[in-house]
Amino acid sequence: MDEVREVTVEGNENGEIRAIIREVIEEFMKSQQVRAEPAYKAELLEERKKREALEKRLNELIEENRRQRELREEAEKSAAIRAELQRLGVAKVDVAFRAVKDDIYRTEDGRLAARGEQGEVGLREYLARFVQENPEFLPARISGGSGTVETPRSPVLSGGGIDLEKIRPGMSREEAEKAREEIVRIAQQLLGSR
Repeated sequence: MDEVREVTVEGNENGEIRAIIREVIEEFMKSQQVRAEPAYKAELLEERKKREALEKRLNELIEENRRQRELREEAEKSAAIRAELQRLGVAKVDVAFRAVKDDIYRTEDGRLAARGEQGEVGLREYLARFVQENPEFLPARISGGSGTVETPRSPVLSGGGIDLEKIRPGMSREEAEKAREEIVRIAQQLLGSR
C-alpha cells in the first residue's frame, strides 16, 4: 500500500508540477503579449496614418485627373467650334464663338451637339443655322457694280518711285526734293480718287 501511495503522490506531484508549469508559461505568454501590444498598436497606428495619407493623395490625384480631363474636353470643344466657324467663313470667330459656346455640349457617345428648336442637333448643322440666321458674322460683301467708283487698292507708282529706306536726315537736297514730289503725287492720287 505504501507503494500505491507513493505512485499516487508522485502522480499528484507531477500533475501539480505540470499545472504550475502550464500557469507559468501562460503568464509568460501574457506578459510577452502585454509588452508587445503597445508596439503592435503603435505599428498599427503608423500603418493607418500611412494608409490615410495614401488615400488622401490618391483622392487628390483622382480629382486632378478629373479637372485635367475637363480642361482637355473643353479645349477640344473650343477648337472644334472655332474650326467649324472658320470653315463656314465667319469673319469674327471669337465673337461668334462666345455667342454659341454655352449652347454646345458633349453627348454620352462623345459627339458635340447643341439643343436646338427641333431638339438635339449636330454641331455642324447648329453652327450652319446660326451663321445663316446671323449674317453679320460673315465678312462684308464686296461692294461693286454699276454706279460705284473704284478705289485703287495700291497706288500705281509712275515714275521712279522712292525707297523709304533712302529717306533719312542729311540726304542731299536733290534726293529730298524728289522724295517730297513723290509723296505729294501719291497723296494727290489717293485724295483724288475719293
